Amino acid sequence: MKKTSQYYLEFEKSIGELDEKIITIEATKEPTSDEIKSLQILKEQRKSEIKKIYNGLSRWQRVQLARHPNRPYSLDYIRYFSTDFIELHGDRHFMDDPAVVAGIGHFEDKKVAWIGQQKGRNTKDNLHRNFGMMRPDGYRKALRIMKLAEKFNLPIITLLDTIGAYPGLGAEERGQGEAIARNLLEMSGLQVPIISIVIGEGASGGALGIGICDRMLMLENTWYSVISPEGCASILFRDAKQAEAAAEALKPTPSDLVEMGICDRIVPEPNGGAHRDFNATADILKTIILEELEKLNKCKSDEFLDLRIEKYERLGHFKEIA
Repeated sequence: MKKTSQYYLEFEKSIGELDEKIITIEATKEPTSDEIKSLQILKEQRKSEIKKIYNGLSRWQRVQLARHPNRPYSLDYIRYFSTDFIELHGDRHFMDDPAVVAGIGHFEDKKVAWIGQQKGRNTKDNLHRNFGMMRPDGYRKALRIMKLAEKFNLPIITLLDTIGAYPGLGAEERGQGEAIARNLLEMSGLQVPIISIVIGEGASGGALGIGICDRMLMLENTWYSVISPEGCASILFRDAKQAEAAAEALKPTPSDLVEMGICDRIVPEPNGGAHRDFNATADILKTIILEELEKLNKCKSDEFLDLRIEKYERLGHFKEIA
C-alpha cells in the first residue's frame, strides 16, 4: 500500500496534535535528554488517546472511518495477498469498468478469484475509477469472472467498498438494474464457495450486486446498509445534516448486522483503524479468510444453493400481533 499524507477526522484531532509534537521532536537532529523523555511520554499519550477514542466509537464515527481517505482499498489487499494476481478486463459486451477489479491469483497455496470494488486515491484516479461506483458493465465483468471461477472450481472472494451503483443515464440505458438482478440470481446458484468482505462502505444494491455469499465478513470500522445515512436523512428528515441520527436508526455497523444475522463474522482492526496499520489489518484478515475457506471447502458443490437459501431465509424477523 502506497504511503499517503495523514488525514484526521474531527474526532481524531487530538491524535493529530500529539502526532505533530512527536514529528517535531523526531525531526530534531540532536535531541536533548529532556526531548527524548518527552518523546516517550508523548508516544504513550498517543497510544492511550487512540485507545480511548476507538473504544467508544458511535455508529456515525464508524461510518466516517469507513470513508477515511487513507483506508486500504481492494487492490491494496489483493496485491498483498496475491503477488501473482492477474487482472482480467472487460464484460465482453460493451466496455471495461475500472470501478471493479477482477482476476485470478494464488492465496497461499490456493488459487482464488478476486473481485473488488475500487476507489481512487486522488481526483484523477477517482474519476478513472468512478469513485468506486460500478456500471452495469462492471457487474457483467464480475459475473464473467465468477463463471470462470466456477468452471475451474476456484473459490470466489469479493471485496465490497462502494457508495452505490452508478446512477448515470448511460448506466441506466445499458440495464443497471437488470445487471445487478442477474448477479443476484447467478451468484445464488454458483457451485463454488463465495466469501464477501466489507472493507469500507457497503451501500445499497451497488454492494449487493457482488455480495451474495456463503460467508459475510466485515472489517470492524465499516458499514453495510440499504442506503447511506445522508440519503436516509434526506428522505426521512428532509435534511442530510441529520446523517448522524439516521446512522443510529439504520444500525449499519458490523455489531448491528451480526445481531440481525446479516454479518457472519467481524474482522478486528488494529487499535486506531486499518488506515493506521495496513499490514497488521491484512494479516488478521488473511488468517480469517483461510479459516473460512477451510470450512467451506468441506461443502459439496451441489450443496451451496441449499445452504444459501437457508442462510438468507434466516435474515430478518417478523412479529405477529393479535
